[in-house]
Amino acid sequence: MRLVSLMLAVGLGLAACAQTPPQTPAVSSVGSGPYGARTDSGPNGEPIEIQAVRKAYLTDRNTRQTVAYNGTEAPGTIVVDPYARFLYLVKEGGQAERFGVAVGKAGKTFQGNATIRRKQAWPSWTPTANMVRTQPELYGPLKNGLGGGINNPLGSRALYLYQGSRDTMYRIHGTMDPSSIGKATSAGCIRLFNQDIMDLFDQIPMGTPVRVRTQSESIALEGPLVETPDGYMTSVAPDAVASAQ
Repeated sequence: MRLVSLMLAVGLGLAACAQTPPQTPAVSSVGSGPYGARTDSGPNGEPIEIQAVRKAYLTDRNTRQTVAYNGTEAPGTIVVDPYARFLYLVKEGGQAERFGVAVGKAGKTFQGNATIRRKQAWPSWTPTANMVRTQPELYGPLKNGLGGGINNPLGSRALYLYQGSRDTMYRIHGTMDPSSIGKATSAGCIRLFNQDIMDLFDQIPMGTPVRVRTQSESIALEGPLVETPDGYMTSVAPDAVASAQ
């Protein structure tokens, strides 16, 4: 089971989760700064140690920061840009809090407007019937679900997007693989460092509006980007854009 859990943490498929009430666990900081180690309360009140994020993963584009925001969304809106690999929480005064994210294959299957209708701390996770059927060796042992905890691929928190009463199956969640943040992954939706999703979880109320950008919206607002050899996104040099045009 430990091996299966670790494999899932690296490659999370789109999945449904059991409907359980939102939780607000107690959190204490162990390290310094937002990415330091923390002790959190698990699904059954047990202490869970969350390791500090390694400095190597805290690149400029991955690190949480307040930036000027040139979108049109109202303050309080979450904006997901799966192409630039950013998540914004829009603030007053033309600013936003920006987070780096990892984007799985399912992270580009939805675009447009939605609402946060469910929040879950240490969420459980259940593979879909299709996942069990196509990869029984990996997902078969978990067909009845995997409880929340340190080995769950959804990480410490999850936000669930709905359109009206319909679950879009689009998730914003934590990860047990911090090295993936800022990169494209083979599966899953939108992942943040556990520390970032925990703090975002506490900031936003139920009913928070969400906008998931299209690729054309991303290019218009973020400019053209290119993936570097190590898997991160970076701006295309102006002379390269002019040459391409």
